Formats: sequence, C-alpha cells, structure tokens
Amino acid sequence: MATQRRDLRVVFASAEAAPFCKTGGLGDVAGSLPKALVKQGCQVVVMLPKYGTIKQEYVDRMEHVADFYLNLGWRNEYCGLERIVEDGVQWYFIDNEKYFKRGSLYGYFDDGERFAFFSKAVTESLQYLPDFRCDVLHCNDWQTALAPVFLREFYQGLPLYDNVRTVYSIHNAKFQGQYGDTVLEDACGLAGVQAAVAQLYCGPKTVNYMQGALIYSDLLSTVSPTYAKELRTPFFGEGMDGIFRQREGAMVGILNGIDMDAWNPATDPNIPARFSVDDMSGKAECKARLQEELGLEVNPHRPLVAMVTRLTKQKGLDLVQYGLERVLGRSVQVAVLGTGDRCYEDSLRYFDWKYRGSMCARIDFDLGLSQRMYAGADLFLMPSLFEPCGLSQMMSMRYGTLPVVRETGGLKDSVIPYNKFTGEGTGFSFANFNGDEMVDCLMNACEVFWTDQAAWQNLQRQAMSVDFSWTKAASQYIDMYRRLHPEVTPV
Repeated sequence: MATQRRDLRVVFASAEAAPFCKTGGLGDVAGSLPKALVKQGCQVVVMLPKYGTIKQEYVDRMEHVADFYLNLGWRNEYCGLERIVEDGVQWYFIDNEKYFKRGSLYGYFDDGERFAFFSKAVTESLQYLPDFRCDVLHCNDWQTALAPVFLREFYQGLPLYDNVRTVYSIHNAKFQGQYGDTVLEDACGLAGVQAAVAQLYCGPKTVNYMQGALIYSDLLSTVSPTYAKELRTPFFGEGMDGIFRQREGAMVGILNGIDMDAWNPATDPNIPARFSVDDMSGKAECKARLQEELGLEVNPHRPLVAMVTRLTKQKGLDLVQYGLERVLGRSVQVAVLGTGDRCYEDSLRYFDWKYRGSMCARIDFDLGLSQRMYAGADLFLMPSLFEPCGLSQMMSMRYGTLPVVRETGGLKDSVIPYNKFTGEGTGFSFANFNGDEMVDCLMNACEVFWTDQAAWQNLQRQAMSVDFSWTKAASQYIDMYRRLHPEVTPV
C-alpha cells in the first residue's frame, strides 16, 4: 500500500462530552482527548446526540450541515447534523427530537432503541461530513457499541467505508447495554444477519451491545493498563472475561488524563486561596475555610479526609461503613460529598449526627464544594471495589491532597505508595478489599501527617508535580490508530 503523507482523520463517537453534556468520567474523556489529539496532528470529528439538556448558548452556535432519513429496523427516522467548531475539533450533534429532546441523557425505557439509532446515525453520517474521509471510527461504551457492527454488516464494500477501521473503548465493563432479543429486529434490523445474531446473544433471549463491539472492532482499548489486565479475569470481566482473553492481542490499556489547566490550584477561581507546589501557604487557608463551611472543628492539626463520590458498593462504601467508627474515634475528621444508594446515604447521615464536629456528610451533588474539598482536605479516600481509571485521585493530587486508594485499575497505575525508607510516593495504597486493611492504611497516612511533616510536605510536592495531562495518552492513542493505518504518515 502506498504511503500517504497527511493527518490521521478520526471520528470519535460518544454519548456525552463536556461541556455540552456530561454525567460522569466518559464526558470528561470525550471533552478532553479529542482536543489533545488535534494538538498532536490529527483531524478530529466528535459525534454526540443533540440532547434537550444542551445549553441554549451552544445550540445557538450550531450550524446545520446535513439531514437525511435513516432505516432503523422497520422505521424510517429523520437525522439532522449540526456542527460547532472549537479548539480545532469539529463537534457534530445528531439531531432527532423523538430520541434525544428529553430531560436527561439516560434512564428511559427505550434506551436500547435510542442508542441503536445513535450508533446507526454515526455510521450513516460518515458520508455527510464535508471534506472529511474517516480513517478511524473510535467508539466509546455501550451507547455506541453497535456502530462497528452496523459498519461491518451494512456498509462494508462501499468505497468510502472500506477505508474505515474501528477502535472500541471500554470505560466501565459493568454497563454493557443488555436488552431482550426483540431489539434485533425491532430496533437494529439485524435479525436476518446470522453472523450478527450469533455474536450479539449473551444468554437466553438476551443481546449485548458491548459484546458486539468487542467482537467486531479492529482494536480495543480501556482506560488504564491494570484494568486491561483485570478484565481478563472473571471478577472484573462482568461475564465477558472469555472474550477479553481471546482478544488480548488487540487490546491496549491507556491511562486517562485530566485537564491540567482546569484543575490548577494556582489559578482556580473556585477555591478560597491560591497555592502552588512552590508556595503551599494558601492550602492551610483552604483547609480552615472548608472546616468552617462543613461545621467541623477548625484545627490545622487534625487530618481532614475527604470523599467525593457516588455512594455505591463499587466505590467501597461497605469498607467506609465498617471503618468509620474506628477512624472517627481518633483525632481524624471525615467529609463525604455525594449521592447514591439509600443504605449508604442513611449510614453517613448517622455518623454525621453522632460525630458532629468530626464528621460531615453532604448528600448532594455540588461541583463548587467538590473543588473546595479537593483543595482543602489533607487526604482523599478511594477504597474502590473496582475502578477502571478514576479521575478524582489525579485531581486531588493536583491540589496536594494525598490519595488513599485500593490497588485496582487506574488507582494502582496513578498512585505511587509512600515508601518511608526512600521518601518516594504520591499517596498511600492497600491491596485487598478489606475494611481493616483500609483503616490501617488510612491511619498510617495520618501518622505521617502527625509525626513527620517534612515527609508529608515532600509527598505533597511530589503528588502535585505529576503530569496527568492528556499529552501522553493522546500520543498512545495515535500509536494505536497508526497500527490500523500504517500507510498514513504525519505531514
């Protein structure tokens, strides 16, 4: 194949991307990675649903590019393409008010049909992009998982599409898009395609969108090297560990990054005092103001442990419930911000009531308070059962708040445990999903805080100095894309 000197052209399909629409970490990744790819010489189009929740200021900026009708099972559905160009990225919005003009992104009875439509619309739209011929279609999580299936079964052989290679990224294997098999005919139009039927079934009368992408995509990626290995085991593989083992050679683990400018204590307008790795004096004020805001004793000598998280089993709340009594029996303060399962919310409210002045539970979603907690706390607790990547530990390190994590997924890849003999480290970690192990690790961290401030401050500086920007990750993604198009060389 002849060498071509030009930029790689990537279409990045995601169900959410900041700042347009976001519910979790996928939104952060899809909002940041495309910009980093552009900086390293790729041409990038991002495909998103045009949700009803997108702010009017963005809707007003959208330019209508194309519209067409799309076959979806027995339906013939309208699809519009709207575009915003920003930061060198072309952001395209798939417009269909029946499916997307709703009050939230997910959680509807017809999500299987909605995101089958989105996946089909992404593949169909490739021929309507002005002056852009896709090299790599990069799909993310179950909401876009049918796109590689549709591409292979409905578009293969068409000249435009024969150039397209597919990458599928797993951000959390727990959420797979499983539906009754009636969607194969009703929503997907795949019931008569025997290859697709055979590879989408995951059980009696059940189809699995993610399973389709895992089998049909050219390459797979996930959001940390450790999680890529964990997925090959029954505990982490969520029933698909066999497929992950079969496709081990096609899978890459790439650690997510964060926006280093947005998460910068030297410039953050949302915290009470600025500080930096060279001048940490402002962090003490952030802590005092946070203690005051949360109704905790204002005392610089009491270590303040923060959690900003969904209150679910995955996030280690069982261990927190088990260990809080022991932790709060010492001169330690704990602050938790988040919402989730009722049993954990009620438990945290009880500890808040019993240990007033040492414990604060804010059962809420408050972005401003979360940033003040990153800046003002001494320790950040993440005892996750599993954590594909995790971003909070990176954000906390940017603010000199040392993470205490379980060694799983991206937590293991991003936090270097403290070594008291060499001084190395950026936080503290424990291996097993065990409440006593978590408490011992947390109290060991507090002992360093109480007894060796020189070592503590050195750890803070080391944590704040880690480069978690998207530059390294973007370079690794481009290397993966080039495996699929070795004939394309940079201009």
